[in-house]
Amino acid sequence: MRVVGLIPARYASKRFPGKALVDLLGKPLLQHVVERSSQARTLSEVIVATDDARIADSVRGFGGKVQMTAPTHPSGTDRIAEVARDVACDLVVNIQGDEPLIDPADIDAAVAPLLVDRTVPMGTLACPLDLEQAADPNAVKVVVGIDGFALYFSRAPIPYLRDGHGGEASPYLLHIGLYVYRREVLLRLAGLPPTPLEERERLEQLRALEHGIRIRVVTTDKPSLGVDTPEDLERVRRMMTQ
Repeated sequence: MRVVGLIPARYASKRFPGKALVDLLGKPLLQHVVERSSQARTLSEVIVATDDARIADSVRGFGGKVQMTAPTHPSGTDRIAEVARDVACDLVVNIQGDEPLIDPADIDAAVAPLLVDRTVPMGTLACPLDLEQAADPNAVKVVVGIDGFALYFSRAPIPYLRDGHGGEASPYLLHIGLYVYRREVLLRLAGLPPTPLEERERLEQLRALEHGIRIRVVTTDKPSLGVDTPEDLERVRRMMTQ
């Protein structure tokens, strides 16, 4: 089974313009993402999907593969779907372009259920979330059923603790925005209009649930660390130099 990693990357980030090309220990931030993703054993190929010539030139400069896309895509999912239409593969992994500390083993873990069971249409990752972070709407929570599939994603703290917290371990799971799709599922999703819950929560993955597409959730013990601000970049830089 051929598995391709696609990394959507754009230059015009609202909170941190140009972050894909910002220097991180002598390399563009995006290069770290490409190099670490390429270490995943399940990936046959890693391709950057972008509409920006500066990003494309940078990727070619460090020996990576890049595919130019239309500039009108509203989301990373739409951007990688354009590339996936012309790539021969069975599975597509959507890897965030702002996570230079992505663990290759986590990519492999997310892919594994779709390799084992051909009925699984889509997969993602989650990790434990502390109680004090659960109220943060930027920390997307996921509730998982006994079968390992997502029941719901929300910016609200779910599940609700009706009787308060009794001292047990935190029941919250933080969703990590890495997705694995069967190619035909990705193309179908990209062709569907936004759904009511997706628009209310501003969470693309709810489009899949609202259309009955199950999402297998694999739990890892460590969160990913995305770079959304210059402060995040400094935090990552300190972690990488220690």
